[in-house]
Amino acid sequence: MSGKIILLVEDNPDDEALTLRALKKNNIMNQVVVAHDGEEALNYLLGPDSANNLTPQVVLLDLKLPKLDGLEVLKRIRTNEQTKLLPVIVLTSSNEEQDLLNSYDSGANSYIRKPVDFTQFIAAVQQLGLYWLVLNQFPPVRR
Repeated sequence: MSGKIILLVEDNPDDEALTLRALKKNNIMNQVVVAHDGEEALNYLLGPDSANNLTPQVVLLDLKLPKLDGLEVLKRIRTNEQTKLLPVIVLTSSNEEQDLLNSYDSGANSYIRKPVDFTQFIAAVQQLGLYWLVLNQFPPVRR
């Protein structure tokens, strides 16, 4: 799995630490690039220096973000030719059905609610890593 970048878009330091810990606990040793708000995420993917950044294999996207919320980030990813096929997994604590519907309507590949229990979260991250980083076949990167 090495060489496959994960872009984690998360503004909550506790959730960021929890996600990084769960990845490590599952021996998912991929490089993780963290963006702390929607603008930072889009700048990494589409900004003036984005050609110098490694294209992530998958984006883990929180919905409730400062500057630009997760749905707006997702919409911009999907409307850009370079990133429109990039797998985006919404990883959120939201229990709102409308967030679920809006995420899929905006082009999310998957929607995962963050389990409150750390053991459940570790299991969810293990499955996420196995599928999105090992089993799933990706289209070629466009630049």
